[in-house]
Amino acid sequence: MRDLLPSTVAVAVAGPGDWAAELLPAEQACLGERAARTRRRDFIAGRVCARRALTDLGLSPTAVPAAADRAPVWPVGVVGSITHTAGYCAAAAAHSTDIRSVGLDAEQHREVNPGVRRLVLLPEEEADCARLPSGTHWPVVLFSAKETVYKVWYPIVRSWLDFHDARLELDPDGGTFTARIAPARVDAATAEDAPAWITGRFVVADGLVRTAAVLAQR
Repeated sequence: MRDLLPSTVAVAVAGPGDWAAELLPAEQACLGERAARTRRRDFIAGRVCARRALTDLGLSPTAVPAAADRAPVWPVGVVGSITHTAGYCAAAAAHSTDIRSVGLDAEQHREVNPGVRRLVLLPEEEADCARLPSGTHWPVVLFSAKETVYKVWYPIVRSWLDFHDARLELDPDGGTFTARIAPARVDAATAEDAPAWITGRFVVADGLVRTAAVLAQR
């Protein structure tokens, strides 16, 4: 993820030992004792990465619990994001004086079934996929980018953003994406200056799709 985000964002990627590390008490309380093994491993690795990113910002490795909506609760003055998929986990954090919001996502690079494609892709995006270069599963790139867009949008607006509420365009040569948020969603937002456009970057390598985006402070 380091290659997808500006230097003002601290990034940490899980190593082999991070999936079975110790949680801080406030984090453990959010996970509970009956969490499934996979959920527990992902949660642990995510919190280890989050605390490491905080340390890289020059902050103490404070607990990063989860809110009722399961979103990470970052320390005051920090924005951040966590992602995990099979065998991969990463977290990003930044000072809110530098970055308004950050999102990142990782997915397995594989075919997306037709039902999920209908759920995620707009007709225009389906048409775009047919025109993009072969060899890449573009629907999963779009899925990941939309997950990242949501992670940027939600901490600012605190309202749901459906997959079809963002029209994405990919630049395969530049490894970038641009998301136009549905005007109705922007108009309905109560947050001041809700983002109408979000741009980010993506890379497909080593069996993974990775996407990331930030909104910088003005």
